[in-house]
Amino acid sequence: MIITCILALLTGVGVFIAGMNMLSHALESACGEGVKRILDKVSNNRILGVGIGAGVTAIIQSSSATTVMVIGLVNAGIITLFQATSIIMGANIGTTITGIIASFSSFKLSQYISILAFIGVMMMFFKKSIIKNIGQIFTGIGLIFIGLELMSSAFNNQEVITYFMDIISKVNFPLLLILIGIAFTALIQSSSAMTGIVIVLAGGGILSIESSLFIILGTNIGTCVTALISSIGTSENAKRASLIHLMFNVIGTLIFTIILLIFKNPIINLFDSINIAIEFKIALFHVVFNVSTSILLLPFIKWLVFLSQLIIKNRSIKRNNVLKYIDSHLLVTPLIASNQVKKEIINMYNLSINNLNDAFQLINGKKSDIDKILKTEEDIDYINNEIAKYLVDLSSQAPIEIEKNIGAYFHVINDIERIGDHAINIVKMYKEMEREQLAFSQTAKEELNVMFSNVIEMAKISINIFEFDNRAALPYLDKLEEKTDNMKEEMAKKHFSRVIADACKIELTSCYTTIISNIERVGDHLVNIGYSIINLLGNQEMEKI
Repeated sequence: MIITCILALLTGVGVFIAGMNMLSHALESACGEGVKRILDKVSNNRILGVGIGAGVTAIIQSSSATTVMVIGLVNAGIITLFQATSIIMGANIGTTITGIIASFSSFKLSQYISILAFIGVMMMFFKKSIIKNIGQIFTGIGLIFIGLELMSSAFNNQEVITYFMDIISKVNFPLLLILIGIAFTALIQSSSAMTGIVIVLAGGGILSIESSLFIILGTNIGTCVTALISSIGTSENAKRASLIHLMFNVIGTLIFTIILLIFKNPIINLFDSINIAIEFKIALFHVVFNVSTSILLLPFIKWLVFLSQLIIKNRSIKRNNVLKYIDSHLLVTPLIASNQVKKEIINMYNLSINNLNDAFQLINGKKSDIDKILKTEEDIDYINNEIAKYLVDLSSQAPIEIEKNIGAYFHVINDIERIGDHAINIVKMYKEMEREQLAFSQTAKEELNVMFSNVIEMAKISINIFEFDNRAALPYLDKLEEKTDNMKEEMAKKHFSRVIADACKIELTSCYTTIISNIERVGDHLVNIGYSIINLLGNQEMEKI
């Protein structure tokens, strides 16, 4: 009987967590753009930061996911530690939503709400993504209540209830109950799931209101384990963000533990006097704990940051700052991770075009740092490899709409990397000319500058199309590419005419034609990048080369 009860409880927990994850994924897909817009508003306004943290967590239904994401943003240098602290405070408030949802099980409507799982699964067969998203939301909610019902069913037998009540009575000591909350939450890595379990146990008469409150306090500390693990191998500030998350919950737990121990009887009497189900009382306490702790610590954010800096010192080794936007911790929210990939691609693109310009200036006789050009090319190759690996990781958990982006992004970074290679080819031609003591005529330089200026104009338009989805500019991009192709043919003819007229050395032919060929090929890659927008819809072939 006891083994059957435990199996039912574990099955219920599994279904509950699966429902939470599905609901989180569906809400993120439906509200992903909103989440990105919310994060773009992150500032030094601590109230706004708390609101953003609460809002994002309410959407993705996981304070751990929000905190891990924040650690990723700090690690990537996108937000400051001060900003991260207020968001983390808000995340603790937002996570109480799941407890409130779980408390609705007291209405004994689980069997009716559970039908949403079936309705949701049926809706997921539709082709329209919006209907599929709604179907996933329904399925997630349905599974949450099925999980709650399974957990409740584990305690339908009086013998089982008596058995567990005997166990609870032996550990009915506040600090031990807090440790139980910490341990079990750390084990299942979800304070929301643990809160759901406590609510079910209290609703089944296994846990008293007093015991439930102390376990809830423990769950708030236990949920920090996920963030602490995720900060391993990150920057000092990212580690500090996870430490602040822990400090926030430890301080809050200490304060509330002292209050509960000193004023236990009045508080319990107050809860007993409230004419609502015990499930709602526990959910309400969870809300009060996180809101009160946030209000209490909000004025002391700078002190929390200062304390974290005292505990975690700066290391002498500096973090590689070639990658500016992508971070593995952001993979917990695929839509935001995808947005960061796009920013990193633009960063890679700018490096590549600037390097191309530096390489070309060598042909004009201007001194560029060749070692710097070669080092930047190494950085471009490094970013290319890191983005590619990141896209592979992202593809394993990305929704359908992001999968299209991932395919296009692979092509785009390949084109950008090839632009970098063409810059190095130009450097090689310059070094060969320098070695042979050759130089282009003024006329040849002017022709090359006109062609290169045309390609730079293409570069500005191409990245504008990619970044802002400016499809109206595609015809102009095509026109400039056609102009570049025509220039290549005309310039080759003019060069041979100068060679025949003895106005240019024949030894320069290989270098000249190689350079104009590389510039023309850059134009092809720029068109590919611009047309990647259309390729997201699958309407056109990516490769023109």
